Amino acid sequence: MIFTAQGLAPITNPLNSVLVEKKLINVDQKFFQLVSLAEALPRTEVIESGKNYWRGICRSAIFRFPDDLEILKLDLRSYVDRSKGIIQVRSAARLGQSDLGVNSRRVEYLFNQLEKL
Repeated sequence: MIFTAQGLAPITNPLNSVLVEKKLINVDQKFFQLVSLAEALPRTEVIESGKNYWRGICRSAIFRFPDDLEILKLDLRSYVDRSKGIIQVRSAARLGQSDLGVNSRRVEYLFNQLEKL
């Protein structure tokens, strides 16, 4: 997917995709923890992994439908406290008009697990 300094690409269909943005403390650590959690998801293939951006494909259990999962740590040099920042997570189905809430639950799961760390 394409992203800019402002963030990940906006979602085009709210019925099969979600984009969540959170302000976090210890943003570097939280980014790497989120990436680790995402890589541990079942049937997930890492496509790209960098210092500020991670992208993978998550496949459904039965039909192996592909969903794009992206994690972006925004570079916010304006913050006085460099430990604070914003992370965006985008999960979107490649096929179909509805995902029955799968992508929303995936992102919710990642952030819930992050809070437990």
